[in-house]
Amino acid sequence: MTRTHTATDLRYLAGFGNHHVTEAIPGALPPGRNSPQRAPLGLYAEQLSGTAFTAPRNTNRRTWVYRLVPSAAHGKFIPIASGSVRAAPLREVPLDPNRLRWDPMPFPPGEADFVDGLFTIGANGDVEAQTGVAIHQYAASKSMVDRYFVDADGEMLLVPEAGALLLRTELGILHVKPGEIAVVPRGIRWRVELPDGRARGYVLENYGAMLTLPELGPIGANGLANHRDFLAPEAAFEDVTGAVEVVQKYGGTLWSAEYDHSPLDVVAWHGNYTPYKYDLANFMVVGTVSFDHPDPSIYTVLTSPSEVPGTANADFVIFAPRWLVGENTFRPPWYHRNIMTEYMGLVHGVYDAKAEGFLPGGASLHNSFTSHGPDEATYRQASTRALVPQKIDDTLAFMFETRLPLRLTSAAASAAHLQPNYDAVWHGITKNFSS
Repeated sequence: MTRTHTATDLRYLAGFGNHHVTEAIPGALPPGRNSPQRAPLGLYAEQLSGTAFTAPRNTNRRTWVYRLVPSAAHGKFIPIASGSVRAAPLREVPLDPNRLRWDPMPFPPGEADFVDGLFTIGANGDVEAQTGVAIHQYAASKSMVDRYFVDADGEMLLVPEAGALLLRTELGILHVKPGEIAVVPRGIRWRVELPDGRARGYVLENYGAMLTLPELGPIGANGLANHRDFLAPEAAFEDVTGAVEVVQKYGGTLWSAEYDHSPLDVVAWHGNYTPYKYDLANFMVVGTVSFDHPDPSIYTVLTSPSEVPGTANADFVIFAPRWLVGENTFRPPWYHRNIMTEYMGLVHGVYDAKAEGFLPGGASLHNSFTSHGPDEATYRQASTRALVPQKIDDTLAFMFETRLPLRLTSAAASAAHLQPNYDAVWHGITKNFSS
């Protein structure tokens, strides 16, 4: 077997949804025609379409690739054990109205790569109808070697919590560390290396409309996430001879096929259907400078729209370092019940709405119309403290928010790291009413 990595690993083309043009070897891109009679350098031209051919120009996503071997050159996929990976519709356990919280997911006792280390928390919608989401966590202790992954069900938004990920994709290389995110579109083949030896984090698998930047409305032209800070890879390819495995997630289950070449053999490409990464430190937080706590939607980084205007199939929201300066107001999130389902994770630090028990690598789930809010200790402190300007620093929490209730997998509902007494954080709340 020979393996070569061509092109500098970590150079990027800036932009989000923009048309990119990149080649690992000069002259690999054909001039003027997407599919000439013979592509340069003996390559094969192939189009990868992320939307229907006739989608409007501003939402159409497709990329032309020029590769060593057509992606059609492989044998039959056969079903394999899916481990802890599941998809919607789920019917393993009843829909749970309880508030739920998990400790950090433990690393596997033996070696496990990214695919082996996927653990599905829950899902909603229907993978075949292309609506809803699945939420996973991963804990991996081994790089993928001669093994590749492709998700035909949805795009994957990766949120590393511990350990960096080196994503080698068909269209190039992304190095993603905690504090950054990456998105790999449906149908893109990739593998995961672990520069730090092991890694853990969160995954939003989006079955619905592709993630995009939210509209800014009255905020205006600037604020939140900027187009220019989303980074797409430059072309880099593998020239591999010998047997490799490609694992495909299709219809919620895993399938495997043997290839005699690496599927990451794209020498050049142009288009706007591409993996990308984003440094969350570049997010421009907007908040109140008068009174009241703003809705968490003001912290939306990416959104998957639905057919209902203003109601997302899924949102990715972050709670990043920021100043709190609201006067005569309760600064943490208020007590609330929300039609949207909220799954929260913590990358590092402490979340300002919980005193203890919510740890980096852990998670909480408050399903649709489930009552929640600050615990008793946080309420007591926030309702009596002096309201001087306060910096929330050294923290990064996030939320996957979705319009449908999330149904758990049986594994998540019975996991050893599911906290049995989460409700106790509200037990100390007393009646303060006086007429």
